[in-house]
Amino acid sequence: MPAPLPPPGESDPSGHRRIAIVVALALAAGCAWGVLRLSQLGFAPSEWKPSTWVDGQAGKEVNQALGTLPGRTWTARASSALRYRLLGDLGERVREGCPGWLFYRDGLRPAPGFSGAFEERLKLMRHWARQWQKTGIRLLVVTVPDKSRVEAAQLCGLRVAAPLPGRLDAWQGVLAGAGLSFVDLRPALDAVPQAFYRTDVHMTQEGAEAAAGSAAREALAILGGKGPQQFTSSRAPNAEPRMGDLIVLAGLEHVPRGWRPEIEQFVPEHIEPVRSGGLLDEGPSAQVLLLGDSNGLRSEFAERLGRRLGREVWNLSQDGGSFSAAMLAALGRLDAMPPSLKLVVWQFSELSLSLPLTRAEQLALDAIR
Repeated sequence: MPAPLPPPGESDPSGHRRIAIVVALALAAGCAWGVLRLSQLGFAPSEWKPSTWVDGQAGKEVNQALGTLPGRTWTARASSALRYRLLGDLGERVREGCPGWLFYRDGLRPAPGFSGAFEERLKLMRHWARQWQKTGIRLLVVTVPDKSRVEAAQLCGLRVAAPLPGRLDAWQGVLAGAGLSFVDLRPALDAVPQAFYRTDVHMTQEGAEAAAGSAAREALAILGGKGPQQFTSSRAPNAEPRMGDLIVLAGLEHVPRGWRPEIEQFVPEHIEPVRSGGLLDEGPSAQVLLLGDSNGLRSEFAERLGRRLGREVWNLSQDGGSFSAAMLAALGRLDAMPPSLKLVVWQFSELSLSLPLTRAEQLALDAIR
């Protein structure tokens, strides 16, 4: 005889139990797979602190170690495409202002865990400036304003939260008070019709040229004039598509046209020094060192700066270097710097002033306290 039906308005307890068992088994399988994956990789997160969970660093390391579940890439891509097509949503880290203009979320509002980071970086800046001063090598600070500041006309309703609007003036005010040389790039970039790519956080070729010109004027005053190095430049015959890093960050890099913001076209340009014997990486001839973030590697910025200076620039910029990575790497080899070195150009994005401290920055702070 079949089991009696539950009274009207009541659910079947056995049905709930079956669903609960299925969910529990799925969770247990996922947990077991994660533990097995981490144990196979010998994953042992080091020096985790509560702050690394607040700023997302610990979670990022776990995700990288776990890798990608079968089918996860395709479903994530389809989800991102549908979310953008139907809702205009680009995920947690990217925002769209005017149509086709993308902005990094952390340039619009402070990142979690940022409290106190600005003041701590002021301590690091003063300490590092003293280290370079002891060597007799001059330091020039070049802070690239955030895209949301320079391209404010393209925000179309997006708002920049406090305290970010006053961040750059506060930073440069401290630099001036400390007697350090710095460059305010805002006038130069504001004069460019489009200083930043629509779908990227980096400067366009025109923006990089304007920034290099502004930085070079201050650098030449320190160096005592333009050097003899000549440069050649060549441009591709045709424009090419340029995939913006904000499209990639939104998970839309590999989706069809129409399901993501339109990508931009640009004409690649290559700038290089005219070799007259000897290579820059031999060391003795290097007079200018660039310690930058990804802006120092994009749009031929280092080469444009070198062309303005009449000197080949020794470029130690790092992708994802933010405020400190290139600087810390250079300070770690301070004793090996060539005696010909006269100027260090320290370039980073305004955005990095308000991000949570990195582990390397925290260790550097601990070492000077």
